[in-house]
Parts: sequence; structure tokens; C-alpha cells
Amino acid sequence: MVLASSNRLTGCYPAAEIVAPEMPPRPDGLYGVSKVAVEALARLYADKFGLSVVCLRIGSLEDEPGEVRHLATWLSPRDCAGFVLASLTAPDIGFAAFYAVSANSRRFWKLPDEIGYMPRDDAERYADRFPDADAFFAGRGPQGGDYAAADYTLRHITS
Repeated sequence: MVLASSNRLTGCYPAAEIVAPEMPPRPDGLYGVSKVAVEALARLYADKFGLSVVCLRIGSLEDEPGEVRHLATWLSPRDCAGFVLASLTAPDIGFAAFYAVSANSRRFWKLPDEIGYMPRDDAERYADRFPDADAFFAGRGPQGGDYAAADYTLRHITS
């Protein structure tokens, strides 16, 4: 089984840190918390019932990067298809979580080598569209960007 998870599961890690799937979750909002729960449920089914599950922590799936954060998180449609196909055809691996992200030079996440797919696209070819990119990546902010701000979450639980 391939489970569509999300990069939001670790959005509170600092943008300057490379995150690997085995690191503890640090969700950047309620959606990320729901993905932590779904991955835990998938793990339960793998452990108790022998279901083979690959959780793909999907980056920003867009035709082209649309904001500065996407220079790290972009997942091209071609690379998305590659990750899904590799996950569906991987030998029984029990349970695993991987980041599905293109080969972006500025990516936040460790790329998987266990399923045999290496992404080909790099958001860097769109970097000239984002003149504030160096400031964004030099800062100490979270990987989740605005989603990781307290105001973002409070807006959604108090309205």
C-alpha cells in the first residue's frame, strides 16, 4: 500500500536542518498532526497484520514552484509519478516512510534510496523568480513557513 502522507508532518524543524524520515515528527499544524496519526495507524497495520506500507511524505506538488519555499519542497509531476511507481513496485518492505521531493538543491529532506527511485528535477532552475530566496533560506525560520506560525493555527481553531 502507498499512503499519501505530507511534509507537514515535520514542518517545525528549522529550514537549515536536513530531516530524515526516522526523525521524530514535528508537525507544523493540525493537518500535520493528522498525518502523524495516519502514519501511526499504517504502522499498526504493518506490525499486526503484515501489510506492506510505504508512506510518501509529499512535498509541494506543482507544475512549477510557485513560492520561495518551493525551492526546497517542490515535487514535479514527473518525480511524483516516479516515487509512486517505485513505491508500488518495491519488494515487501514492511513499513517505511520517505520524502517524495524533487532533487532540489535547497531541499529540507533526505532523499530515499531504498525504493530505487532518484528524482530528476530541481527547482533551482526557477530560482530567478524568487529574489528573496537567499534571505528565506538564510533565516532561522521553520521549514513549514507561514503554516508553522502560531497565528496560522489559532486562526483555524478559533473561527
